[in-house]
Amino acid sequence: MMKTKDFDTLVAHLHDLQQKSELWNTPVCSGFLEEAEQMKIFPLFPESDGVHYFGGYEEAMKKKVIFLPMGEGGFSDVVCLKAKINQKFRKIGHKDVLGALMALQVERSSFGDFWVEEGAVYLYTSEDMVSFFERYFTQVNQLRIHWERLENYPVYKRAFQVFEVVVASNRLDAMVAALMKTSREKAKRQIQAGQVFLNHEMIEEASKLCHNGTTISIRGCGRFQFMEMIRQTKSGRLVASMKQYI
Repeated sequence: MMKTKDFDTLVAHLHDLQQKSELWNTPVCSGFLEEAEQMKIFPLFPESDGVHYFGGYEEAMKKKVIFLPMGEGGFSDVVCLKAKINQKFRKIGHKDVLGALMALQVERSSFGDFWVEEGAVYLYTSEDMVSFFERYFTQVNQLRIHWERLENYPVYKRAFQVFEVVVASNRLDAMVAALMKTSREKAKRQIQAGQVFLNHEMIEEASKLCHNGTTISIRGCGRFQFMEMIRQTKSGRLVASMKQYI
């Protein structure tokens, strides 16, 4: 959960960027924001002709806030880098890339989405960070890499599966219990322990209601999206359609 102080600091920073854009009559970009940060600040900085959210592609998880003066639509300083890799003798994954990034001691706001596909690593970043990554981000888990700048914006197609679960209601504890295949009481303790996130925000209220499209993240279990209630069983319980990212 984003602390109030951190949120206030972020809002003040974005207001400052917005004022600079208006004063200088030029596009000004924030760093890459996490999904929870975006959800928090969106009511204060809604998408408009002068405010744009962009992370390289529409479904990007991390996005920048881009403040635009009139007539400057389409501006972005987002760049995608690609490094070809040979995983024949050494496999690398998301955690390896994140670990290598953190070892560089860069701010998380300096890079956007990244992922590993067969034969390549993709990394979204800012124009002003390209030379830094090209020079210093040269190794992942002892595997040497070399970055090349792409002219296009590839899309990370996240794999998922759709399945059904039987739940007592659309309360959060009922959903968590069904997803974890445990009791409501254990699910409630999991929630109260800060192990459950609703739409990327830590929730400690077991009675919180889940609505269509709600994202439920459970530490140690996975990330799910509640699609809709599709039918009712003969015993009066509900069948929920869920999507799980894998």
